[in-house]
Amino acid sequence: MHRLLTMKRLSVLFLASFAVLVGAVFAWQALVVAPGDRCERGGGWWDGDTKICARPISIAEVTGRAPGQSRAEASDAKNRELIEIEDRLAAAQAERNAEVERQRAALAGQ
Repeated sequence: MHRLLTMKRLSVLFLASFAVLVGAVFAWQALVVAPGDRCERGGGWWDGDTKICARPISIAEVTGRAPGQSRAEASDAKNRELIEIEDRLAAAQAERNAEVERQRAALAGQ
């Protein structure tokens, strides 16, 4: 009698399906799990949905404040800096205006 599924064919079928499944497990590990592990080992944050490895950012980098400085202190320092800039600009404008007036007087005296 000639059977379709002999023991030899069943063993080859089992070994082939086992090899495919083992290959799928290794591919899953290499393509899905390993990038996240590498990212986290490097100190990043792994987002599995978008497959992005993001670098954590310090709040000091975002706000420009020194660590330990309150919002009010940072705001006061920034306001003082802006006032100094405005004062320098006003002094420069006054110097330009004085120079213009001097040159006008010199031209009027000719």
